[in-house]
Amino acid sequence: MSDIGMLNTVKAAEDPVRRRLDSGPRGARPKRALSRGNIILYGTLLVVSLYYLLPLYVMIVTSLKGMPEIRAGNVFAPPMEITFQPWVKAWAEACTGVNCEGLSRGFWNSVRILIPSVILSITIACISGYTLSKWKFKGSDLFFTILIVGAFIPYQVMLYPIVIMLREVGNTLGVQLFGSLTGLVLVHSVFGMPILTLLFRNYFASIPDELFKAARVDGAGFWGILFRIMLPMSLPILVVAMILQVTGIWNDFLFGVVYTRADSYPMTVQLNNIVNSVQGIKEYNVNMAATLLTGLVPLFIYFVSGKLFVRGIAAGAVKG
Repeated sequence: MSDIGMLNTVKAAEDPVRRRLDSGPRGARPKRALSRGNIILYGTLLVVSLYYLLPLYVMIVTSLKGMPEIRAGNVFAPPMEITFQPWVKAWAEACTGVNCEGLSRGFWNSVRILIPSVILSITIACISGYTLSKWKFKGSDLFFTILIVGAFIPYQVMLYPIVIMLREVGNTLGVQLFGSLTGLVLVHSVFGMPILTLLFRNYFASIPDELFKAARVDGAGFWGILFRIMLPMSLPILVVAMILQVTGIWNDFLFGVVYTRADSYPMTVQLNNIVNSVQGIKEYNVNMAATLLTGLVPLFIYFVSGKLFVRGIAAGAVKG
């Protein structure tokens, strides 16, 4: 009798399943791969991609051509005879006034500006964001508000006041800040702090407070929690901060041309001087090669760490 009852139970359980299978598939019909919406979406993406990639293609093929081939016309045609002489000239021989060292001097000036600026701004912003998110103090909200307001002040408004400040502070300390790489490093560090502090503050605020409280119970202090708990978990936001600062500082032209002198111009200013030079023949292949050389560093940094950049941006925007 028990076997008969078990068979009846199994049959009763199978009947609804069998009826659902017999009635055919249910739910929404799968979308076609070439639906109208997909065609519009992929068509738009293709047009936008071509809009950005076509100038890059023109720069690359032009930089690999000789001037006789460029003068023949058809900028979209690939080079009939590839030459790297424009790249060599752009790096080491192109003239800007009496200086014929190409982009090489500007490259090393940019490196000397970039490394200390990135380290200094990220260090200060990381500590500030950590303090504002986990160690509340009296007036912390006001301090954070001032930082956010500072992030939206146009750079052009601050150009002349910073010139006066660098000159006066330099005279007081007996060092040259205005017109030197040291002064430009300070300017980049100060202007990078507000947005980086916001990113670090939001990222650290998204880390569970339980970890912070447990570390406090175990006796860890301010620096112990920062170096042993927060920083090991902060690789994505550190990469975001590094990419933002590297691209911003390396591509900067305005601060470089205002706060430095001819012997300490960064690479972007040297590029402008080469492209806009009125001496000799306008060599478009050299100009294109110089432009590509100037953009290689931020492109390399982004392609190497692009995935971490997306993760860090998403994590830094979770909690305000």
